[in-house]
Amino acid sequence: MHIGEICTRSVVTCGRDTSALELAQLMRDHHVGDVIVVDEHEGKSTPVGVVTDRDLVVEVVAKSVDPDLVRAGDLITNDLVTAFECELVYDAIWHMRSKCIRRLPVVDANNHLLGVLTADDVTEFLAEELTEVARITPRRIKLEHATRDPVAA
Repeated sequence: MHIGEICTRSVVTCGRDTSALELAQLMRDHHVGDVIVVDEHEGKSTPVGVVTDRDLVVEVVAKSVDPDLVRAGDLITNDLVTAFECELVYDAIWHMRSKCIRRLPVVDANNHLLGVLTADDVTEFLAEELTEVARITPRRIKLEHATRDPVAA
């Protein structure tokens, strides 16, 4: 399955100048644990980073920094990892595992933001796949009962 089929298309975004306080409010208002930081150009959003609720706790709250003074651009790193919507879920798992990340912005060929794939999205997909595998044996037994004559004693 391709990433584009299971990623979340409704993404909360902000610009680099968004304050940490505004980030926290966005997360609260939208019930999310991350905000994708984007640069806007001609109506298209290009992801440049991800700020998580953990980033806010570790970098702002725990250091007693005024959240009005810290900007999203201050909290992002330069090593953003993205994935194309046509990549397979297993490629995304590799990206996430190799970079120790739980959120992966999904982009098109022009690097414009289309969605975000989270570890929760991947877990849900894999759980559904495993459920289907678990259903094979009972289905096979039913098929055998329906298509084979019983053995005479």
